[in-house]
Amino acid sequence: MVNIKENFSLKHSNTLGINVYARYFVRTKSLDDIKDVLENYRKYFPFYILGGGSNILFTGDYNGLIIQPDLKGINIIDNDLENCIVEVGAGENWDDFVKWAVENNLGGIENLSLIPGSAGSSPIQNIGAYGMEVSNVILEVKYLDLLSKEIVSLSNRECHFGYRDSIFKNHLKNRIIITSVVFRLKHHPVFNTSYGNLQTETGKKGKLSLQNIRDAVINIRRSKLPDPEELGNAGSFYKNPVISANQANEIKQQFDSVPCFPVDETRVKIPAGWLIEMCGWKGKRVGSAGVHEKQALVLVNYGGATGEEIRNLAMKIGESVFAKFKIKLETEVNII
Repeated sequence: MVNIKENFSLKHSNTLGINVYARYFVRTKSLDDIKDVLENYRKYFPFYILGGGSNILFTGDYNGLIIQPDLKGINIIDNDLENCIVEVGAGENWDDFVKWAVENNLGGIENLSLIPGSAGSSPIQNIGAYGMEVSNVILEVKYLDLLSKEIVSLSNRECHFGYRDSIFKNHLKNRIIITSVVFRLKHHPVFNTSYGNLQTETGKKGKLSLQNIRDAVINIRRSKLPDPEELGNAGSFYKNPVISANQANEIKQQFDSVPCFPVDETRVKIPAGWLIEMCGWKGKRVGSAGVHEKQALVLVNYGGATGEEIRNLAMKIGESVFAKFKIKLETEVNII
Protein backbone atom coordinates (compact mmCIF):
# COMPACT_ATOMS: atom_id res chain seq x y z
CA MET A 1 0.00 0.00 0.00
CA VAL A 2 1.45 3.35 -1.05
CA ASN A 3 1.59 6.23 1.43
CA ILE A 4 0.15 9.36 -0.17
CA LYS A 5 0.83 12.49 1.87
CA GLU A 6 -1.29 15.62 1.83
CA ASN A 7 -0.07 19.23 1.81
CA PHE A 8 3.51 18.03 1.48
CA SER A 9 6.34 20.58 1.57
CA LEU A 10 8.62 20.34 -1.45
CA LYS A 11 11.34 22.52 0.07
CA HIS A 12 13.68 19.57 0.50
CA SER A 13 12.63 17.98 -2.78
CA ASN A 14 14.05 20.70 -5.03
CA THR A 15 17.64 21.92 -4.94
CA LEU A 16 16.60 25.57 -5.23
CA GLY A 17 14.95 25.14 -1.84
CA ILE A 18 11.69 26.79 -2.89
CA ASN A 19 9.16 26.29 -0.11
CA VAL A 20 6.03 25.28 -1.98
CA TYR A 21 3.51 22.55 -1.22
CA ALA A 22 2.07 19.68 -3.20
CA ARG A 23 -1.57 18.92 -2.53
CA TYR A 24 -0.60 15.24 -2.65
CA PHE A 25 2.82 13.59 -2.73
CA VAL A 26 3.94 9.98 -3.01
CA ARG A 27 7.36 8.36 -3.21
CA THR A 28 7.11 5.02 -5.00
CA LYS A 29 9.60 2.28 -4.14
CA SER A 30 8.63 -0.27 -6.77
CA LEU A 31 7.07 -0.62 -10.18
CA ASP A 32 3.98 -2.10 -8.55
CA ASP A 33 3.69 1.01 -6.38
CA ILE A 34 3.78 3.23 -9.46
CA LYS A 35 1.12 1.16 -11.21
CA ASP A 36 -1.03 1.25 -8.06
CA VAL A 37 -0.87 5.05 -7.94
CA LEU A 38 -1.66 5.39 -11.63
CA GLU A 39 -4.54 2.94 -11.40
CA ASN A 40 -6.19 4.33 -8.28
CA TYR A 41 -5.29 8.01 -8.01
CA ARG A 42 -4.22 9.48 -11.35
CA LYS A 43 -7.77 10.03 -12.61
CA TYR A 44 -8.67 12.32 -9.71
CA PHE A 45 -6.11 15.12 -10.17
CA PRO A 46 -3.24 16.34 -12.36
CA PHE A 47 0.13 14.84 -11.59
CA TYR A 48 3.81 15.57 -12.10
CA ILE A 49 6.76 13.15 -12.13
CA LEU A 50 9.57 14.50 -9.95
CA GLY A 51 13.12 13.17 -10.18
CA GLY A 52 15.94 14.40 -7.97
CA GLY A 53 14.57 17.96 -7.99
CA SER A 54 17.83 19.38 -9.33
CA ASN A 55 16.53 20.86 -12.55
CA ILE A 56 13.19 22.38 -11.59
CA LEU A 57 11.75 25.69 -10.43
CA PHE A 58 8.37 25.64 -8.69
CA THR A 59 6.67 29.03 -8.98
CA GLY A 60 3.81 28.14 -6.65
CA ASP A 61 2.03 25.32 -4.84
CA TYR A 62 1.20 22.30 -6.97
CA ASN A 63 -2.52 21.57 -6.84
CA GLY A 64 -2.25 17.92 -7.78
CA LEU A 65 -0.22 14.77 -7.17
CA ILE A 66 3.59 14.73 -7.22
CA ILE A 67 4.94 11.24 -7.95
CA GLN A 68 8.60 10.67 -7.12
CA PRO A 69 9.81 7.28 -8.37
CA ASP A 70 12.49 5.87 -6.09
CA LEU A 71 13.47 2.73 -7.95
CA LYS A 72 16.92 1.60 -6.82
CA GLY A 73 19.57 -0.85 -7.97
CA ILE A 74 22.89 -0.96 -9.84
CA ASN A 75 23.13 -4.27 -11.67
CA ILE A 76 25.75 -5.59 -14.10
CA ILE A 77 23.83 -7.37 -16.84
CA ASP A 78 26.72 -8.16 -19.20
CA ASN A 79 30.49 -7.98 -18.97
CA ASP A 80 33.37 -8.73 -21.34
CA LEU A 81 36.97 -7.63 -21.84
CA GLU A 82 35.96 -4.26 -23.30
CA ASN A 83 32.51 -3.32 -22.01
CA CYS A 84 30.47 -3.55 -18.85
CA ILE A 85 26.73 -3.16 -19.34
CA VAL A 86 25.06 -1.77 -16.23
CA GLU A 87 21.36 -1.22 -15.56
CA VAL A 88 20.66 1.51 -13.02
CA GLY A 89 17.36 2.18 -11.27
CA ALA A 90 15.87 5.59 -11.98
CA GLY A 91 15.91 6.56 -8.31
CA GLU A 92 19.64 6.06 -7.82
CA ASN A 93 21.58 9.23 -7.02
CA TRP A 94 23.57 10.15 -10.12
CA ASP A 95 26.85 10.99 -8.39
CA ASP A 96 26.65 7.85 -6.27
CA PHE A 97 26.53 5.90 -9.54
CA VAL A 98 29.53 7.81 -10.93
CA LYS A 99 31.41 7.05 -7.70
CA TRP A 100 30.50 3.35 -8.02
CA ALA A 101 31.71 3.25 -11.63
CA VAL A 102 35.05 4.90 -10.82
CA GLU A 103 35.63 2.64 -7.82
CA ASN A 104 35.03 -0.34 -10.09
CA ASN A 105 37.44 1.01 -12.73
CA LEU A 106 34.66 1.53 -15.27
CA GLY A 107 35.07 4.58 -17.48
CA GLY A 108 32.73 6.79 -19.45
CA ILE A 109 31.00 8.99 -16.87
CA GLU A 110 33.85 10.26 -14.68
CA ASN A 111 33.64 13.75 -16.25
CA LEU A 112 30.02 13.92 -15.09
CA SER A 113 30.95 13.78 -11.41
CA LEU A 114 29.03 15.83 -8.84
CA ILE A 115 26.12 16.62 -11.16
CA PRO A 116 23.06 16.65 -8.89
CA GLY A 117 19.95 14.62 -9.60
CA SER A 118 18.95 11.03 -10.23
CA ALA A 119 20.07 8.46 -12.77
CA GLY A 120 16.58 8.41 -14.25
CA SER A 121 16.72 12.14 -14.94
CA SER A 122 20.08 11.97 -16.72
CA PRO A 123 18.76 11.01 -20.19
CA ILE A 124 15.89 13.51 -20.08
CA GLN A 125 18.24 16.47 -20.02
CA ASN A 126 21.11 14.61 -21.67
CA ILE A 127 23.33 15.90 -18.89
CA GLY A 128 26.83 16.91 -19.84
CA ALA A 129 30.00 18.48 -18.50
CA TYR A 130 33.69 18.83 -19.36
CA GLY A 131 33.41 17.56 -22.91
CA MET A 132 31.19 14.58 -22.14
CA GLU A 133 27.46 13.91 -22.47
CA VAL A 134 25.58 11.04 -20.88
CA SER A 135 24.17 10.06 -24.29
CA ASN A 136 27.72 8.90 -25.17
CA VAL A 137 27.33 5.95 -22.80
CA ILE A 138 23.58 5.25 -22.72
CA LEU A 139 22.66 1.98 -24.41
CA GLU A 140 18.92 2.08 -23.74
CA VAL A 141 16.29 3.72 -21.56
CA LYS A 142 13.39 1.77 -20.07
CA TYR A 143 10.15 3.47 -19.13
CA LEU A 144 6.57 2.80 -18.07
CA ASP A 145 4.05 4.00 -20.63
CA LEU A 146 1.34 5.79 -18.68
CA LEU A 147 -1.40 4.77 -21.10
CA SER A 148 -0.60 1.12 -21.82
CA LYS A 149 1.01 0.46 -18.38
CA GLU A 150 3.65 -1.50 -20.29
CA ILE A 151 7.42 -1.27 -19.94
CA VAL A 152 9.02 0.04 -23.13
CA SER A 153 12.71 0.14 -24.05
CA LEU A 154 14.24 2.76 -26.35
CA SER A 155 17.66 2.42 -27.93
CA ASN A 156 20.11 5.30 -27.83
CA ARG A 157 19.16 6.38 -31.34
CA GLU A 158 15.45 6.26 -30.54
CA CYS A 159 16.01 8.69 -27.64
CA HIS A 160 16.78 11.48 -30.15
CA PHE A 161 19.48 12.97 -27.97
CA GLY A 162 20.62 16.53 -28.62
CA TYR A 163 22.26 19.30 -26.65
CA ARG A 164 20.43 19.17 -23.29
CA ASP A 165 17.57 17.57 -25.16
CA SER A 166 15.90 14.22 -25.80
CA ILE A 167 12.61 12.64 -26.81
CA PHE A 168 11.68 12.66 -23.12
CA LYS A 169 11.54 16.47 -23.09
CA ASN A 170 9.42 16.57 -26.22
CA HIS A 171 7.30 13.79 -27.73
CA LEU A 172 7.20 11.68 -24.56
CA LYS A 173 6.93 14.52 -22.05
CA ASN A 174 4.31 13.75 -19.35
CA ARG A 175 3.54 10.43 -21.06
CA ILE A 176 6.07 8.13 -19.40
CA ILE A 177 7.97 7.36 -16.21
CA ILE A 178 11.59 6.30 -16.67
CA THR A 179 12.25 3.17 -14.61
CA SER A 180 15.90 2.41 -15.41
CA VAL A 181 18.77 3.35 -17.69
CA VAL A 182 21.25 0.93 -19.26
CA PHE A 183 24.82 2.20 -19.67
CA ARG A 184 27.80 0.84 -21.60
CA LEU A 185 30.92 1.56 -19.54
CA LYS A 186 34.49 0.78 -20.57
CA HIS A 187 37.21 -1.29 -18.91
CA HIS A 188 39.83 0.60 -20.94
CA PRO A 189 38.40 4.10 -21.45
CA VAL A 190 39.92 6.92 -23.46
CA PHE A 191 40.38 9.76 -21.00
CA ASN A 192 38.94 13.15 -21.97
CA THR A 193 40.65 16.08 -20.25
CA SER A 194 40.56 18.56 -23.13
CA TYR A 195 37.76 20.76 -21.82
CA GLY A 196 38.52 23.94 -19.91
CA ASN A 197 41.14 23.63 -17.20
CA LEU A 198 40.51 19.93 -16.55
CA GLN A 199 43.89 18.92 -17.97
CA THR A 200 45.68 21.37 -15.69
CA GLU A 201 43.77 20.19 -12.64
CA THR A 202 44.33 16.50 -13.36
CA GLY A 203 48.02 17.21 -13.92
CA LYS A 204 48.31 18.25 -10.30
CA LYS A 205 47.26 14.78 -9.20
CA GLY A 206 49.95 12.72 -10.90
CA LYS A 207 49.25 9.82 -13.22
CA LEU A 208 46.01 10.13 -15.18
CA SER A 209 43.28 7.83 -13.88
CA LEU A 210 39.52 7.64 -13.50
CA GLN A 211 39.79 8.64 -9.85
CA ASN A 212 42.07 11.58 -10.60
CA ILE A 213 39.70 12.86 -13.27
CA ARG A 214 36.74 12.50 -10.91
CA ASP A 215 38.63 14.30 -8.13
CA ALA A 216 39.66 17.08 -10.52
CA VAL A 217 36.10 17.58 -11.77
CA ILE A 218 34.80 17.69 -8.20
CA ASN A 219 37.45 20.25 -7.22
CA ILE A 220 36.67 22.47 -10.19
CA ARG A 221 32.91 22.28 -9.69
CA ARG A 222 33.19 23.01 -5.97
CA SER A 223 35.42 26.00 -6.66
CA LYS A 224 32.89 27.54 -9.05
CA LEU A 225 29.48 26.20 -8.13
CA PRO A 226 27.59 26.50 -4.83
CA ASP A 227 26.58 23.41 -2.88
CA PRO A 228 22.75 23.18 -3.01
CA GLU A 229 22.83 22.02 0.62
CA GLU A 230 24.33 25.37 1.58
CA LEU A 231 22.94 27.74 -1.06
CA GLY A 232 19.84 26.81 -3.04
CA ASN A 233 20.46 26.50 -6.77
CA ALA A 234 19.59 24.35 -9.77
CA GLY A 235 23.01 24.33 -11.39
CA SER A 236 23.16 25.86 -14.86
CA PHE A 237 19.94 27.81 -15.26
CA TYR A 238 20.33 28.41 -19.01
CA LYS A 239 21.52 26.47 -22.01
CA ASN A 240 24.60 27.74 -23.81
CA PRO A 241 23.12 29.32 -26.96
CA VAL A 242 24.11 28.12 -30.42
CA ILE A 243 24.28 30.95 -32.95
CA SER A 244 25.43 31.42 -36.53
CA ALA A 245 29.10 32.00 -37.21
CA ASN A 246 28.15 35.28 -38.87
CA GLN A 247 26.42 36.53 -35.74
CA ALA A 248 29.39 35.44 -33.65
CA ASN A 249 31.73 37.42 -35.91
CA GLU A 250 29.54 40.50 -35.46
CA ILE A 251 29.79 40.13 -31.68
CA LYS A 252 33.57 39.67 -31.94
CA GLN A 253 33.85 43.06 -33.62
CA GLN A 254 32.63 44.64 -30.37
CA PHE A 255 33.91 42.08 -27.86
CA ASP A 256 37.08 40.43 -29.08
CA SER A 257 37.26 38.34 -25.90
CA VAL A 258 34.03 36.45 -26.61
CA PRO A 259 34.60 32.69 -26.18
CA CYS A 260 33.26 30.64 -29.08
CA PHE A 261 33.19 26.88 -29.56
CA PRO A 262 32.50 25.50 -33.07
CA VAL A 263 29.44 23.26 -33.39
CA ASP A 264 29.71 22.74 -37.14
CA GLU A 265 30.82 24.70 -40.21
CA THR A 266 28.15 27.38 -39.81
CA ARG A 267 27.34 27.50 -36.08
CA VAL A 268 29.14 28.18 -32.83
CA LYS A 269 28.27 27.90 -29.15
CA ILE A 270 28.72 30.87 -26.81
CA PRO A 271 28.72 30.39 -23.02
CA ALA A 272 25.54 31.81 -21.54
CA GLY A 273 27.52 32.67 -18.40
CA TRP A 274 29.76 35.02 -20.41
CA LEU A 275 26.75 36.78 -21.95
CA ILE A 276 25.14 37.23 -18.53
CA GLU A 277 28.37 38.48 -16.99
CA MET A 278 28.86 41.01 -19.81
CA CYS A 279 25.41 42.37 -18.99
CA GLY A 280 26.52 43.06 -15.43
CA TRP A 281 24.53 40.38 -13.63
CA LYS A 282 27.31 38.31 -12.08
CA GLY A 283 27.08 38.50 -8.28
CA LYS A 284 24.00 40.74 -8.41
CA ARG A 285 21.29 40.17 -5.83
CA VAL A 286 17.62 41.12 -6.08
CA GLY A 287 15.88 40.52 -2.77
CA SER A 288 16.43 36.90 -1.76
CA ALA A 289 17.31 35.81 -5.30
CA GLY A 290 20.53 36.44 -7.12
CA VAL A 291 23.25 35.45 -9.58
CA HIS A 292 26.15 33.52 -8.11
CA GLU A 293 29.29 35.55 -7.58
CA LYS A 294 31.58 32.94 -9.14
CA GLN A 295 29.39 31.60 -11.95
CA ALA A 296 26.88 33.84 -13.74
CA LEU A 297 25.10 30.81 -15.19
CA VAL A 298 23.79 29.88 -11.74
CA LEU A 299 20.82 31.58 -10.09
CA VAL A 300 20.65 31.17 -6.33
CA ASN A 301 18.19 31.34 -3.47
CA TYR A 302 19.82 33.22 -0.60
CA GLY A 303 17.04 32.04 1.72
CA GLY A 304 13.31 32.51 1.50
CA ALA A 305 13.15 33.39 -2.19
CA THR A 306 9.93 32.45 -3.96
CA GLY A 307 9.77 30.74 -7.30
CA GLU A 308 8.26 33.89 -8.76
CA GLU A 309 11.27 35.91 -7.60
CA ILE A 310 13.66 33.48 -9.28
CA ARG A 311 11.60 33.44 -12.47
CA ASN A 312 11.33 37.24 -12.59
CA LEU A 313 15.09 37.53 -12.16
CA ALA A 314 15.62 34.97 -14.95
CA MET A 315 13.30 36.94 -17.25
CA LYS A 316 15.14 40.22 -16.58
CA ILE A 317 18.47 38.55 -17.30
CA GLY A 318 17.13 37.13 -20.56
CA GLU A 319 15.76 40.51 -21.62
CA SER A 320 19.06 42.28 -20.99
CA VAL A 321 21.06 39.63 -22.89
CA PHE A 322 18.72 39.92 -25.87
CA ALA A 323 18.88 43.72 -25.79
CA LYS A 324 22.69 43.69 -25.80
CA PHE A 325 23.51 40.70 -28.04
CA LYS A 326 20.24 39.84 -29.85
CA ILE A 327 20.57 36.33 -28.45
CA LYS A 328 17.59 34.63 -26.81
CA LEU A 329 18.54 32.58 -23.76
CA GLU A 330 16.72 29.29 -23.25
CA THR A 331 16.31 27.96 -19.73
CA GLU A 332 17.77 24.57 -18.91
CA VAL A 333 15.65 24.45 -15.75
CA ASN A 334 12.03 23.30 -16.03
CA ILE A 335 9.66 25.97 -14.72
CA ILE A 336 6.48 24.60 -13.12
